[in-house]
Order: sequence, then C-alpha cells, then structure tokens
Amino acid sequence: MMDVRIVFVCVLPVMVSAIRPHLTPFYVKGRVYCDPCRAGFETPLTTYIAGAEVTMECRDRMRGNIVYSKKVKTDSSGSYTIFVDANQANQNCDASLVTSPLRDCREPTPGRDHSRVVLNRFNGIATNDRFVNNLGFMKQKVASACAKILRRYREHDDDGN
Repeated sequence: MMDVRIVFVCVLPVMVSAIRPHLTPFYVKGRVYCDPCRAGFETPLTTYIAGAEVTMECRDRMRGNIVYSKKVKTDSSGSYTIFVDANQANQNCDASLVTSPLRDCREPTPGRDHSRVVLNRFNGIATNDRFVNNLGFMKQKVASACAKILRRYREHDDDGN
C-alpha cells in the first residue's frame, strides 16, 4: 500500500509535467517613435514616445477571430514589454499602435503601425524574448531640420553606397 502512495506522490506529478505543453511566457519587446520628418523610418531626429498605447492581438489562423489581446503603455524611453502568458503557436500575432499622447504626432506611419511576431518554441529562438520592429507615428508638420538629414540620405544613395 505504501508503494502505491509513493507512485502517486512522486512519480505521477513528474509524468504529468512531462506531458503538459511548455507554458513558459513570452516577453514581446519594442519601442514607439515619433517621426518628425515624415520619412517613414527612424532618423537622427526621431524621438521615442512615453505613454503611447500598443496592443498585442493574436488571431486564430483558421477563423481569424481574436484569441488573445493585451494593451500596454510605453515607458519613459518609449519602450514596452508585453507579457504573453500562453503559447500562441497556431495564431497570427501582431503588435499594433493604438494611440499617441503627443498632439502633433498622432498619425500612424504606413507600414510601421504594426509588426508581426512569432510566438512559438519551434523556430530556433532560444530565449523567451521576442523583439518586434519599432512602431511609428508621424508629426503633422515636417521639422525644418529634416531637409538637411534627408538630403544626406539622398547623397549617400547617389554615391552608390
């Protein structure tokens, strides 16, 4: 009778944990920026937005319905971390812009308003951290210093480098 109790107390929990899927959380990390040049990418004049809202949504690949959603705000450096508490291996997951607290920088940059992230353990990534492309808003009016910066980019392209 004692041997049966030992099996249930010692062996059974090990067996159950071995067959359960790996549910270690993921940490999705990124930054939100303000593009004062309306260039569509980060430049030396880019600033990072504290208090911007970002959402993470995962959709079922077959039906397209939302199966996971979480909203966070960026910290003082414009960075965010979204804690995802489950393996979303069969879903399409995107980090997306929601709002900017800056009145003059609220227009989402086309193509930089969301970023796909792979949340599974079968892609060769060893850590639980997943990094997404930075997400961007654009200022309403182009800053005067942008002309010089964008001219430098064009000169660099003209050189063939």
